[in-house]
Amino acid sequence: MRLRALFIYLGLDNFMLPCFIKKLIGIDCPGCGMQRAILFLTKGEFIEAFKMYPAIYPMLLLLAFLGANKLYTIKYANTITIILMISTVGFILTNYILKFI
Repeated sequence: MRLRALFIYLGLDNFMLPCFIKKLIGIDCPGCGMQRAILFLTKGEFIEAFKMYPAIYPMLLLLAFLGANKLYTIKYANTITIILMISTVGFILTNYILKFI
């Protein structure tokens, strides 16, 4: 398992994309740091991933729920999806605002 994570880490580390908005305008976009947070997750550095991009965990929870919802019928799935989306967007916007303070 660690060997596979090492291969993923080596592949992602060499091909990380630069932020187009940051190069064009010169300021961070709301998604800046997501690639590095995913890289930290593959390396098993969960606290560093949260420090890099705090919205990574609500986003992963949302994606996991949407995947489970496709496989299984979940009661109140629409309500849960809306709540998870709002919390994810809230984390993203809070992180983005706090970057500039």
